[in-house]
Amino acid sequence: MTRPTSRRTVLTAAIAAAVGATAASTSPAAAAVTVGAAAPPRPVDNRFWSSAKDWRSGTAAGTTTVAGRRPGLVIGTPSGRTDYTDPHTGTPSTWESATWTSPVHRSTVPATEAIASWNAHTPPGTWLAVELQGTYSDGTTTPWYVMGRWAAGDADIKRTSVDDQSDGRSSVWTDTFSMNSSAGSLRLASYRLRLTLHRKPGTDLTPTVWRLGAMASDIPDRFTVPASQPRVARELAVPRYSQDTHIGQYPEYDNGGEAWCSPTSSQMIIEYWGRRPTAEDLAWVDPAFEDPQVCHAARFTFDYQYSGCGNWPFNAAYAATYEDMSAVVTRLHSLTDLETLIRAGIPAITSQSFLKEELTGAGYGTAGHLMTVIGFTPDGDVIANDPASPDNEAVRRVYKRREWENIWLRTKRYNASGKVVSGTGGVCYLYWPAHPTPAQRRALAAVGIH
Repeated sequence: MTRPTSRRTVLTAAIAAAVGATAASTSPAAAAVTVGAAAPPRPVDNRFWSSAKDWRSGTAAGTTTVAGRRPGLVIGTPSGRTDYTDPHTGTPSTWESATWTSPVHRSTVPATEAIASWNAHTPPGTWLAVELQGTYSDGTTTPWYVMGRWAAGDADIKRTSVDDQSDGRSSVWTDTFSMNSSAGSLRLASYRLRLTLHRKPGTDLTPTVWRLGAMASDIPDRFTVPASQPRVARELAVPRYSQDTHIGQYPEYDNGGEAWCSPTSSQMIIEYWGRRPTAEDLAWVDPAFEDPQVCHAARFTFDYQYSGCGNWPFNAAYAATYEDMSAVVTRLHSLTDLETLIRAGIPAITSQSFLKEELTGAGYGTAGHLMTVIGFTPDGDVIANDPASPDNEAVRRVYKRREWENIWLRTKRYNASGKVVSGTGGVCYLYWPAHPTPAQRRALAAVGIH
C-alpha cells in the first residue's frame, strides 16, 4: 500500500536533477557516493533578513522598521494601491500597499533551486506577498516570481501559491524556484526578494514581518549518500499526534487527516516549544474531534491553489504566527546536522519518499511524507514522531539509521514501477524560539541558519 502524499508531488530536486545527468543514463552504481569519503562542500546557501540593520539595508517604498528586541518591518505610509481579485473566490478588492526589496544576495552556491520563507503577523484586514527575482550565471535575469500570497487567516484572501510561472529556463513549482532541465549548466547566481504588505484602505492596520529569506541549493544527483557515524544519543519530549485519527475530518482541506502529515508534524513541534492555539482559536472545530489543534493547523496551512496542506513555506509561516517563534525552510547536509540540532534541544521536520521495503518498520511507502525527528538512540538510530500512525501512542518510531539517512538525503530513487523519480535531498523545516539560548544559536549557525 502506498501512503497518501499530502498532494505533495516531490518537487524538490525533481527538476534540478535533470540539469545533471539524465535519469535514463544515471544508475545507482554511477550515482553512489563512496561510504567514508570526505564530505563535499555544503551545497546549500541560506540568507535571511531579520535584524534592524537587515531591514535598513533594503529598499523601502512605504515600509518602516519597528525597533525592539525583535525588529520588524511594517507599513509606514502606503506607497501604492493594489487591485486584487482572489482567484479562489472571485472577489475583487482594493488594498493600500507598501514594499520592501532586499539587497541582491549572491549565493555561495550557484543554485538549481530556491525556496523562500517568512515569519509574520497579519491581523485581519491585512496580507502579504513575497516575490523573488534572480540573476542567472550568464548575467540575465528572471521575471519577478510570486513565491506566495499569504495571510495567517482566511477571511480576507485565500492564501495561495501561483501556478504557470516560467521564463523557459526556470519555473516556480508551488513553493520552489527550480531551473528547467533545458537550462543545461545555467544556474541561479544571485537573487533579491520583494515583500509587499497590504492593508484595508483608510485603516492603520499593518502586517509585521520579522524574518524573510531563502534557501538556495544545488544538490548533486545521488541514489545513495555517505554513511555518517553516530555522535549523539538524546530524545526530546515532543508531543505525539497521529494524522490518521483525523481521516475524513474537514475534507475541504486536502481530503482530511490522511494527507495532513505536514501540519500534524508542525503542530507537534509548536507544542514542544510550549505554544498552542487558544480555546477561542479552536471554537470552529467540531467538539467531537480529538486533538482539534491538528485540524486547526491543517486549515491554516492550507494552500488554496495547491489544494493541500503541504506547502513548505506556509507551514513555517504558520509556526511563526505563535508568540516569539521563528521558522525557516532549509536543507540539511547530513544526519550529523540533525544530531547537532537535537543535542541543542531543537527537533526538525523532515521530508522523505520511499518504498515500503526501504524503511523497516514504517509499514507503508510514500511519494512524499513529513515526519518529526526527535532524537537518536545510543546506537545512532533515528527516533521519529511519524504522524502516519494509527493513534497517538503509536507515533513514536525508531528507524534504522542507514535506511532513514539515505531516503531523506538522496535526490533520486526507484518507484514501485522501477522508474527513476526524485528524492527530497534533505529538505526540512526548523522551528525555534525567537530568542534562543546560546547553545541553540550556535547549533543553528552550525547548520547555516542565522
